[in-house]
Amino acid sequence: MTWLDLPADDLFGLDNLPYGVFAPAEGRPRVGVRVGSRVLDLAAVLDDPAFAQPTLNAFMAQGREKWSAARARIRELLTDVAHRDTATPHLHHLTDVRLYLPFEVGDYVDFYASEHHATNLGRLFRPGGDPLTPNWKHLPIGYHGRSGTVVLSGTPVVRPHGQRKSPDAAAPDFGPSQRLDIEAEVGFVVGTGSPAGTPVSVAGFRDHVFGICLVNDWSARDIQAWEYVPLGPFLGKSFATSVSPWVVPLEALDAAWTGLPTRDPEPLPYLADTGKEGLDLALSVRLNGQEISTPPFASMYWSGAQMLAHMTVNGASTRTGDLYASGTVSGPAAHEAGSLIELTRAGAEPLTLSDGRTRTFLEDGDEITITGTAPGPSGTRIGLGEVRGRIHPPRPLT
Repeated sequence: MTWLDLPADDLFGLDNLPYGVFAPAEGRPRVGVRVGSRVLDLAAVLDDPAFAQPTLNAFMAQGREKWSAARARIRELLTDVAHRDTATPHLHHLTDVRLYLPFEVGDYVDFYASEHHATNLGRLFRPGGDPLTPNWKHLPIGYHGRSGTVVLSGTPVVRPHGQRKSPDAAAPDFGPSQRLDIEAEVGFVVGTGSPAGTPVSVAGFRDHVFGICLVNDWSARDIQAWEYVPLGPFLGKSFATSVSPWVVPLEALDAAWTGLPTRDPEPLPYLADTGKEGLDLALSVRLNGQEISTPPFASMYWSGAQMLAHMTVNGASTRTGDLYASGTVSGPAAHEAGSLIELTRAGAEPLTLSDGRTRTFLEDGDEITITGTAPGPSGTRIGLGEVRGRIHPPRPLT
């Protein structure tokens, strides 16, 4: 129970308490925790200078023991009526504050961990052949992205320019992407890093990962298709990756852990399952306010723990603020695909919206909003916030 006036079904109650960075009307950015429709200024109520910083990095670097202690103290402040007068002046309505990118991104890696997404794309691009590449069920496939273009939810997404080549063209041309797409994903935020030469085991996941956020890895499919043979995604991905403003700590997800799909073949020992590593997260994708997809994260083949283990098995270091994302979340049903290229079969089957208009890929002015929830204690739900972006026209080249 809390002395705050919160509805019993509030997605941002005491069982959640996600972290973010905010600034009041007059003040500098600092760390806060969302509770209901307000944000608690942690720099004002907790004796830790890390919360006065403009990113979560200093706090996350303190490690798991400090994360647990801070969460316990925040819950105490919001449940014990003796602290009401202390905390109330430092609760700000979200409508009165500005939100910032919650952490300084170190490195960014994007995976390809949904069997359904990989199968859907394989059937589109390799009809008649095996939709999965030979290595897919042996390791979590991923690529290193560009951390400098990870942006906060709500940041405009400018349509990128690049080279494109249609299958029947003799040579590539250049111009704004005509096949601009989304990828509904979940991101994992590294709290404490690992030194070079020291792999992180699957069992070590919770000692290193602080929490999760929602991700939209915007994708220019026409640019990507021309450039990614024989190497991986480059300019088709690096122009923008949007993240939600709230990082939900792993401790808030105790009721969300679930088993992984059947493994066939069994992973190599360094990727072996250790128990309930999957997360039962429900995502929703809206295009201009209309829900077009409901991707289930519980269907992901590779877990966040396995992604981290594979990312570091060669001795690669990690550091506070590193972000790695799941890749597109897609389920087995047609309405559970997390990208337009799947929902429209590469444009062959346009979506019809409620106003009668159709879409194959994104048009200028379109807005995509991805939200998510997870199971909470005793049958409740907690919120993962939202990641939102609107497509702006391409800028003239200078």
